[in-house]
Amino acid sequence: MYAIVDIETTGGYAANNAITEVAIVLHDGNREVKRYETLVRPDQTIPRYIQSLTGITDEMVADAPPFEEIAPIVYEWLKDAVFVAHNVNFDYSFLKHQLQACGLDLQAKKLCTVRLSRKVFPGIPSYSLGNVCQYLGIAISNRHRAGGDADATATLLERIIQAGGLEQIRVMLRGKNREQYLPINLPAEQIEGLPQVPGVYYFHDQKGKVIYVGKAKNLRHRVTSHFSNNKPGRQKQEFMRNIWSVSYELTGTELMAFLLECIEIKRLWPLYNRSLKRFEPSFGLYIYEDRNGYSRLVLEKKKRQMIPVYTFSQLQEGRQLLMRLVRVAQLCPKLCYIQTGEGPCVGMQQNTCRGACEQQETPESYNRRVAEAIASLQQDLPSFALLDCGRHGEEKSCILIEQGRFYGMGYLPVDSSIADADTLKDYLTRYPENDYMRSLVYQYAEKWPGKKSYLGLV
Repeated sequence: MYAIVDIETTGGYAANNAITEVAIVLHDGNREVKRYETLVRPDQTIPRYIQSLTGITDEMVADAPPFEEIAPIVYEWLKDAVFVAHNVNFDYSFLKHQLQACGLDLQAKKLCTVRLSRKVFPGIPSYSLGNVCQYLGIAISNRHRAGGDADATATLLERIIQAGGLEQIRVMLRGKNREQYLPINLPAEQIEGLPQVPGVYYFHDQKGKVIYVGKAKNLRHRVTSHFSNNKPGRQKQEFMRNIWSVSYELTGTELMAFLLECIEIKRLWPLYNRSLKRFEPSFGLYIYEDRNGYSRLVLEKKKRQMIPVYTFSQLQEGRQLLMRLVRVAQLCPKLCYIQTGEGPCVGMQQNTCRGACEQQETPESYNRRVAEAIASLQQDLPSFALLDCGRHGEEKSCILIEQGRFYGMGYLPVDSSIADADTLKDYLTRYPENDYMRSLVYQYAEKWPGKKSYLGLV
């Protein structure tokens, strides 16, 4: 039995909106068996534009039953039937959400007449209910009212079955078929064409603009996981409505997918991405000369107008590095802002500082040691390549860290033997870096040391 459903609502998503009208037509595939139709009191104002569209006003629903009163009836009609609607996820999300609020858990199989129409009647310019019915010569009376639209959907289902669509219906109702959960405008063929390998995927809107970028160890599995639930919130419902296509970029490894995702979010600034948009190194180690001519090292929040010696995502990480420089190069703790207060620094008392804070060491001598400490820091920063699987068997992937910084990544011929960094860079694309990306590479290199290759051994 098919339960052909249409509802009218106060807005486009279930979490903060309400139902104003419900129509359910029980249909056996040949004819209507019985129907249920009622206005519903939403207990919230119906927006003017929706009143204009549907003709349902606040006055009309003032004496209608609230949803909790009709919930048992709706549930009984739907629980053992196939839930059919034009853009089924919209109607289903509202009714499931409202029934759940009444303590009733709807778990029905779904059938979308938009997707069925595309398969059985290909080539129609638009598959909105009004346009597809006009194309097929199906009359709609009382348009944008639940009863009228449910009747039109019932007739459309009959035409689909008459045109040989029963096999398509059987396929769509099979237990493992996930097509019913896809966004209404996203072709199922694009999901079926996704490879099950690491990569970055892009959701596009109707105009082709990227609205979301994601990473995946398994592209097909990750993309379909976006549609495995039907959350009633505004953000999820808008997100689903705005997805019209998906594209992807293979990366060879999950690590490269992580890095490319970060790069692409910064480059494209997609509407629905939240994380990684505002991530920047939080702290920097800076050097400046004070009024007495001494070079000072200081940890500060990252500043746009100043170039740091090094950057850190956490203050503690920077403090540990600075204290190591002070200890190894015998720098003054006070001139590095590790120690505050009056009097000589702790280093003088322990004979590990030559008294720059008391001007017992000349600026020239002290500054030379600061410069040597910075040079040794930069010299000690690692340079290595991470070699791993490529996108296919004829190549290998490569990520380059140069003097502690993420340089870029790319792909090499699987049998390549590269002797120097400059030649290696010809195969790589250089990208802007940040602490997050650098940290990902370091963590991976620590976990898989066998994949590290020092230049000259690539």
